[in-house]
Amino acid sequence: MDLGTQEAILRLVNQHGKDKLLVLLGAPDGESAEISAETVIIGDPTYAGPLAEAQLGLDVYHILEEEIRSWIPADTWDDQVGLMADVLDAEEISTAVRGMRDRRESSN
Repeated sequence: MDLGTQEAILRLVNQHGKDKLLVLLGAPDGESAEISAETVIIGDPTYAGPLAEAQLGLDVYHILEEEIRSWIPADTWDDQVGLMADVLDAEEISTAVRGMRDRRESSN
């Protein structure tokens, strides 16, 4: 997750509060999805960005997770996500993001 995105998330948290936000990822693999999820839950693991020690505990999902897919109209899914869903390992990515959510839940 780049520094600009981290800044935008921090700004939105300050404006709206973390309970009103949900982060939706589109990372192409499990590792990058997990790092992005970690960044918005417990802080930037690289200690380089605005979220370095910001334990925001935000809700985070990946666009390929079934819970999210059910919210999106089929024609929109096909137009915007369909090809990505066909070529990426949705299970690996979903498992990585879900693991970070579980880690957040176990620490509360």
